[in-house]
Amino acid sequence: MDNSGMMPETIHLQLLLATFAGWVNREQAQAIEYLREENRVLKEQLRGKRLRLTDDQRRRLAAKGKKLDRKLLGKVATIVTPDTILRWHHRLIAAKWT
Repeated sequence: MDNSGMMPETIHLQLLLATFAGWVNREQAQAIEYLREENRVLKEQLRGKRLRLTDDQRRRLAAKGKKLDRKLLGKVATIVTPDTILRWHHRLIAAKWT
């Protein structure tokens, strides 16, 4: 045991877990950045044309978008605004109970 009361093996395990968590976080951040850029490229291909989404596509985006806070949604949403996604979600909830 060291002065902190922890066994050296525990400290090594904590260091290993912290290193692994950092690696996973970097991998996820890189994947998200790639997907954001891919969305921008696809949006450029539209050249100002309005994107037409089906109701099912709106539902899927609304369900995923609602799980994010507005700030994060503003960073990752590239084809519609966060307000639009949240409005779609609100309509889905209203439609479910009517």
